[in-house]
Amino acid sequence: MNENRAGLGYQDFEEVREKHIFYIDKTDFIREWWENADKVTLITRPRRFGKTLNMSMTECFFSNKYADKGSLFEGLSIWEEKTPDGEYKFRKLQGTFPVIFLSFANVKATSFNEMLFKITKVISDLYNKNDFLLEGTVLNEKEQKYYQEIETGMSSELATEAIHSMSGFMQRYYNQKVIIILDEYDTPMQDAWISGYWEETTSFFSGLFNSTFKTNDYLERGLITGITRVAKESIFTGMNNLDVITTTSNEYATCFGFTEEEVFTALEDAGLGSQKEKVKKWYDGFTFGTHMDIYNPWSIVSFIKKEGKYDTYWSNTSGNGLVNQLIQKGNQDIKQTMEDLLQGKSFEAEIDERIVFDQLNGSTNAVWSLLLATGYLKVLNVRTLDTDEAGVGEEGDTFYTLTITNLEVRKMFRRMVKGWFGGNAEIPYNNFIKALLINDVDGMNEFMNKIALHSFSSFDIAKTVSDDDAPERFYHGFVLGLMVELSGRFEITSNRESGFGRYDVMLVPLNRERDCAYIIEFKVHKPRKEKDLAQTVENAHSQIEEKLYDAKLIADGFSLEQIRKYGFAFQGKECLIG
Repeated sequence: MNENRAGLGYQDFEEVREKHIFYIDKTDFIREWWENADKVTLITRPRRFGKTLNMSMTECFFSNKYADKGSLFEGLSIWEEKTPDGEYKFRKLQGTFPVIFLSFANVKATSFNEMLFKITKVISDLYNKNDFLLEGTVLNEKEQKYYQEIETGMSSELATEAIHSMSGFMQRYYNQKVIIILDEYDTPMQDAWISGYWEETTSFFSGLFNSTFKTNDYLERGLITGITRVAKESIFTGMNNLDVITTTSNEYATCFGFTEEEVFTALEDAGLGSQKEKVKKWYDGFTFGTHMDIYNPWSIVSFIKKEGKYDTYWSNTSGNGLVNQLIQKGNQDIKQTMEDLLQGKSFEAEIDERIVFDQLNGSTNAVWSLLLATGYLKVLNVRTLDTDEAGVGEEGDTFYTLTITNLEVRKMFRRMVKGWFGGNAEIPYNNFIKALLINDVDGMNEFMNKIALHSFSSFDIAKTVSDDDAPERFYHGFVLGLMVELSGRFEITSNRESGFGRYDVMLVPLNRERDCAYIIEFKVHKPRKEKDLAQTVENAHSQIEEKLYDAKLIADGFSLEQIRKYGFAFQGKECLIG
């Protein structure tokens, strides 16, 4: 650690080794991957977990372009691995294969045509780097003509077969089958789902991956990485040669991310050994397979580089847009569960690690599956049903107990919720909180109507949400906002009865001398039963009294003067508080 500098953003293994950048040895991945002998391997890990660096490392080890670069691996585990007879086990493999290394990390687009253009640019660059193949007699005249047609902006038909063709050319040139490495394969698919060109994208990639990894006689091994496991039915149709490794798999569990032992050693070497427990609280918690204490490398290297300053390093990097959209526009079950999560609780869900993007709008479990895959949730426990359980599931069904990964992620979620209401300078959400605390009903109404007018559409998820659902989705987001803004000052609970006809929130102050307790009842205006919003507010107050919502507070020693009761009435985007 004293010899190597802690540097961020390095993804090229050769550069890391030659510039003596801080590096924790992950070359045992090469041994494990090679010995597993799977034809094609897909490994999913959250962003910033060293996927690209590990793929670059694998390229440097196997590629014949690095045949004279064995020194890059000196002192690392793969180089020192020996057979029982004392022979160096893997050194003879170094630099012996033609390798195609592609990355879709920068293929981000708002339309299918833009996406296809960027994919063709990646493939065109591959051909340009290997244009020495045009020399000599390896390619016949027709093949040379085909080679020249591979260019940025080519047709999807040409692009679909281009990697397969290149592997054939390389196999003939080197008389050796090809290793194909594809990094961040799912980046284009996330944008396709968000921007609405999913069907075209899956059709294209189904053809591309089929020709590259399934029907490719020139392929020695394939290695694919990404953040999510996109459902096999979507893009990996018929690929029965694919071994899928997700965050719940035990294979390669310590190859991506830092183990606790590795982190604590690095902290000691950096003179930050006294910070171990606090670092664990902030950055520990990622679980891969049965390994519970995995740390995000980006946060740890940033912490060391910043000489022990705590910050939300990983969650500050890009990539939270999809997560934010799914939670903000999610149904009441998602927001209710988020209430629990932000208070440090856990919940149980049935997880399907094959992310079906088409289901994200309608399936709560699909959202939790995505959050687990992307690292925002971690597994506390796994339970498999021994027998059928009425209302739960069938024998063999597996349920995961999930919670927020660590303090860094919890802070990210809190900031995300604040952004729902604070993204517009004209809507000062904290001013609503101030009005609530000083019993300024006029101020509360002014701010609440501004918030509701601006935010209803933000909590609406287009075609799948009815007008009746919009207030409920907004309400649950609003409760999350209360929890984020007031969590250090109040204990906030909600009874969560369905239908939004009655849904009360209780704020119990942590300092009774400074603050009152609050009971808030939300109601949607019913035109057939109530003449106006004022009557809806009255009905909310009547319900508070009739149902004795203040009984618990009184039993806990609060006087009536210390309890404030509010009715929030909604009609469309209009709100009245009284």
